Amino acid sequence: MAEDSDLERTEPASGRRLEQAREEGQVPRSQELGAFLILIVAAAAFWLIGGWLAQRTATMFRRGLSLDEKLVREPEQMLVRFADLSLDMLFTFSPLLLVLMIAALAGPFLLNSFIFSPKALAPKLSRMDPIQGIKRIISWTGLVNMLKAVAKAGLIGGIAAAVIWSERHDIIALLAQPIQAGLNSVGQLLVFSFLAIVAAMILVVVVDVPFQIWQYHDKLKMTREEVRQEAKEMEGDPHVKGRIRSLQREAARRRMMAAVPQADVIVTNPTHFAVALAYKNGMGAPKVVAKGTGEVARRIREIGAEHGVPLLEAPPLARALHRHVELDQEIPGALYAAVAEALAWVFQLATWRQQGGQYPVPPRDLQVPPELVPEAVNG
Repeated sequence: MAEDSDLERTEPASGRRLEQAREEGQVPRSQELGAFLILIVAAAAFWLIGGWLAQRTATMFRRGLSLDEKLVREPEQMLVRFADLSLDMLFTFSPLLLVLMIAALAGPFLLNSFIFSPKALAPKLSRMDPIQGIKRIISWTGLVNMLKAVAKAGLIGGIAAAVIWSERHDIIALLAQPIQAGLNSVGQLLVFSFLAIVAAMILVVVVDVPFQIWQYHDKLKMTREEVRQEAKEMEGDPHVKGRIRSLQREAARRRMMAAVPQADVIVTNPTHFAVALAYKNGMGAPKVVAKGTGEVARRIREIGAEHGVPLLEAPPLARALHRHVELDQEIPGALYAAVAEALAWVFQLATWRQQGGQYPVPPRDLQVPPELVPEAVNG
C-alpha cells in the first residue's frame, strides 16, 4: 500500500518542475481569455474610431470604384492607383491591427505564460503519431474541451438568438426603411449584438481561466518518489556528500601535516592534544599551522619528531590553543605571554644545539587565562 501511494501523483509540482515545464513550452493557456481580450479591444476600438474608419473606408471605395479617363487611356496608372489605395487601407486599419495585436499578446502576459521556448518548436515524431492523436482526442482532457466548446457555443448561440428575438420587430422594419436609415439601424443592431456576445464571453473566461490553471498544475503533480528523487538531485546524495566531505577532510589533513615540519614548536597535552605553532618574519603573531586530538595528535608529534620540531608539554596551553584558534589563524592576545615563554624556550634550545652548554629547562606552569582553558582531559 505504501508503494502504491508513493506512485500516485498527489504532491504539487516543485519550483524546479515548473521551471522545466516552462523551458519545454508547457504553460497555462486560455484561448477564451485571448478571444475575449481581442473582442473587447475591438469593441473599444470601434467605439472610439468606428466613425473615422467608416468615413475613410467609404472614401477609399469611392476612389476605387470611380471611373477616371486617365486610367482608361493609360492602364499602367491602375497599378499606381492600386498602390495608393493599398497604402490608404494600411494607414486606415493599422491602429486597429496594432491594438488587436497587443490584445492577443496580453492574454499570455496576464497568465504569466508568455515565453519563447526553442524546445517547443523542435519537431517531435510523437506529435504525428495517429494513435497518440486519437488518445488525446478521447482522453479526459479532450472530453472536457469538447464539453466546454459545446457549452460555449450554446451560451453564445443562445444569447445571439435572444438578441435577434428581442429585436425581431426592428429587423422586420428594416425592409421598409430607406437605405441610409436602414444602414444606421443595422449598425446599431450589430453593435448591440456584439456587446451582448462580449458580455457572455466574460462568463466563459471566468470559468475557463481558473480551470486551465488548475488543469496545468494538476498535470504537473509529482509522486512522492519523484519529490524524494528531486530532493536528492538538488541537495546531493547523502552517501556522495559524505564521501566528498571525507575526501575534503583528508585533503585538509594532508595539507596540515605538510605544514608541521615548518612549525617552531608543538605544544602537547601530552597525548590527547597537539598544536603546532609557527612564528616567522612578517607575522603579526604566532599562528597555528596544525592541530588535532587522538590519532591526529599522535601523527603531529611523530612528524614533528622526524623533523626535529621541539615538543613542549603544556596541557592548559595546548587545550586553549586547540579550542580557541583555527588553522592558519593568529593566536589571541590573551595567550601572547604563554606562547612567548614557549618560543623563548625554543630559541634557547636552538642555541644549546649550536653552542652546547646547559640544557634549557622547559617552561612549566605557563599562565593561561582560566576562561580559555576547557575542561581537562587525562592524558
